[in-house]
Formats: sequence, structure tokens, C-alpha cells
Amino acid sequence: MNRALLNDLKNWLQASDRKPLVLRGARQVGKTWLVRHLAEVMDKKLIELNFEKQPALASLFNTNDPQQILLNLSAAFGQEIDLQNSLLFLDEIQVTPQLFSKLRWFTEDCPQLPVIAAGSLLEFVLADHHFSMPVGRISYMHLEPLSFEEFLLAQDKKMLLDYLKAYNMRFEIPVAIHEQLLTQFKEYLFIGGLPAATVSWITERSLSKVNQIQNDLLATYRDDFAKYRGRIDLERLLEVMHAIPKMLGQKFVLSRVNSSIQSSTIKQVIDLLEKARLCHRVRSCSANGVPLAAEVREKFFKVIFLDVGLCSTSLGLSWSQMQSVNELTLINNGAIAEQVVGQILRTIEPSYIEPALYYWQREEPGSNAELDYVIQHGSRIIPIEVKAGATGRLKSLHSFMNLKKLPLAVRINSDLPSQVEVDFKDHAGKSVQYKLISIPFYLSGQLHRLIEM
Repeated sequence: MNRALLNDLKNWLQASDRKPLVLRGARQVGKTWLVRHLAEVMDKKLIELNFEKQPALASLFNTNDPQQILLNLSAAFGQEIDLQNSLLFLDEIQVTPQLFSKLRWFTEDCPQLPVIAAGSLLEFVLADHHFSMPVGRISYMHLEPLSFEEFLLAQDKKMLLDYLKAYNMRFEIPVAIHEQLLTQFKEYLFIGGLPAATVSWITERSLSKVNQIQNDLLATYRDDFAKYRGRIDLERLLEVMHAIPKMLGQKFVLSRVNSSIQSSTIKQVIDLLEKARLCHRVRSCSANGVPLAAEVREKFFKVIFLDVGLCSTSLGLSWSQMQSVNELTLINNGAIAEQVVGQILRTIEPSYIEPALYYWQREEPGSNAELDYVIQHGSRIIPIEVKAGATGRLKSLHSFMNLKKLPLAVRINSDLPSQVEVDFKDHAGKSVQYKLISIPFYLSGQLHRLIEM
């Protein structure tokens, strides 16, 4: 299947100032496949080392001299390494984190050889390293589960994808195309964006097989928890993993996981799962200006899961339930809709930027308000409401727009796209005006482009 990140990898490979690249992402999102595919399409000889399967391979890097390392690799693989036509791939590098410090020598003394490092639990190493990191001498890219656009392309729906990329708000989407895209999006809600589930759905069209794969993937992640032992109790990890899908779209209340366990322990578990990229915090921010991260309120956060397909499986949602509702926000009281929008928002920034999610809330007696997401668009702040249908109350959005005096807001729903000029009176009788862009879920990945237009 085609991944959008492949184009970024091609550009990196051909860049004159190329540095060793660290590819970051959760287990099973397709990092290894993507690097192998890159070598294939760019006609590079792949030199692949998997340190999880063969830890002894780390001994090939016991020197700081790249030329000696190349000699070691040539001897180990029984072939001379052509620097211009090879690609060195260090997979599961988190097993031997000291190799990170070696990457600098490739930047300085052997820039002709492209080097990619990847691993499933890299965040633990990068957050708590006890070695010299090659700051400024390596690059990073981030790989998420398939976006909806990638899901369409994987299913050979290129014409629909081209339609989304060409759409602008001045045109009306025919109902027939709208319904077709919504049907595809409901499939995405159930199948998700993990490559194994997507490939199975494409090749076999068996819902039971997809469900089996998703349960196997969940079991794989649970098995990974054994690697966290010594950091936290395994039972606590399982409790939090089960609790996250049940609290989608809500402020994450630590005591709801297990009221008999200290909140600090639950928070530590979430930290670990976030480092493993099995979940992502949606942080509360004041949204007074950019960057949004400058005014984060660490005490308040929501949590979304790695993938919407795994989320649906964890919640026991069925394909028939997905098909039987017209409004996606009616599925699981709208929690799945908020999950999938957050998941897509993590894919709309450049791959070299680490994805981050934010929301806004106000907790005042008799005047509570909450916006599902807030994003940065250049130097602008854009609030996002995830709603059902074309109508529905926008009380929280009105409160936010009155407070922040912004000109533009976005609503994501199941209805056809629209633009309206909102004009309402605040509690003091003053007029508050802003433009509201409403887009269907399937256009979420085009959000920056549509805002720009």
C-alpha cells in the first residue's frame, strides 16, 4: 500500500544535506515495511539489521569509526557495501540504545551512506537516555496509522481520493458521492488504520478475520507490557488500557480507572502508554495564542487510543452497528467520532513535527464549556467542534469565540460542507460574529488546505 510518508522519505534520500533518520511510531504501524519499500522503489541495496531478533549484531558497531563499521558489516553480510547504492536500516534500535550515539559518525565521516533507524519503543530511550545523543546530526520523522486518505488509496479508491484533494468550499458535493464517501468512512471506523487489518480487509473482505487480527494486535500490545516490568505493575497497565476506550471524549478521570489505586500510579501508566504510542493525550490549553503548548494545563487532559479500529474492537462495536446509523456521532455517544477526528488530526502536520493534540475547556459554576479540539494553522488558532448533522447547539463554540474574538471556526459532522456567517448576542447584548466552516468527517484530512482557501 502507498503511504504519504514515502514521498518524504524519497526527498530525504535525495537531499544533499541528508542526515541519519530516526523513524518513530508505535508497533505495527508499518515502519519496517515502509523502509523496505523505500529501498525497493529507489533501487537501493537494503542492509537490514534487526537488533531484537539478533542482539549480537550490535557488536558490529563497537567502534566509532564508520569505515571499520562498514568493514564489519561487509564481513557479516558477505558482501561489499556500495555507499552510493545501499541503505543501512537499523531496526528495533531501542534494544541497543547506545547505537544512537554512533549515528553522528555517519553524519560527519560517512554522509554518502543513507542510514535509517527505527523501533517500536523508541520514546522510552529518547526520554530517558544515558548516553550522548547526536543532537543536530540526526533527523526525525513520525509514522501514524493510515489516514483516511491512505485507507482510500489502499482500497484502490484513487478517484475518490483525487476528488477530496481537489474539492474546495465553493463547490457542492453531489449526494451520491457524499454517501459513498460516508460509507467508506464508516469502514474506516471499523477497520482502522493499522496495515495488518487494512490488508486483510482488502484481500479477504472478511469482518471476522479483521476482528481476529485486531484482537491479535491488542494481545501483541499487551504482551509488550512485559517489557515495562520494573517500571509499573502489569495489572495497572492492563486496567488503563481497558479504561481508555471507555473514557473517549471525556476528561480522563484517574480515579475511574481504579479508585483504590493512587492517582500518581495511574498517571505514570498513561505516561508509559503514551511513550509506547498506544495512546495520546489531548491536553487542555488556554488557546490564547500560538504555540498552543505554551499554555497547557497539565492537570486536565483527555486520551485517545492509537487506532480507531482497535478502539471499536475494544468497545465491542459491530459492523452492523456502524452501518445502521446515519450520524457517526451517534455511535458510542459520539466518542468514536472524537477518536477518529483526533487520529486524523495527528496526520495533517508535516512528518518531521511530532504530533500533538489540544482541546479547550472552561470550568466555572453554571458556565462550563468545552471544545473538542484546537489546532494551529500558521499563526492562527482554529477551534474545532465534532457534532452530529447540520444543526445542533454550539453553546461552547459561541462561548469560546466570544472570549477569544477569532474570525473562523470549524465544525466536523456527517452533513454536506457549508459556510455560514454566525451572528449572536452575548450575555451583555453585544454582537459576536464569526465564520463557521462545516465539513464532513471524510474531509478532516484536508482541513489545513480548506482553511487556507
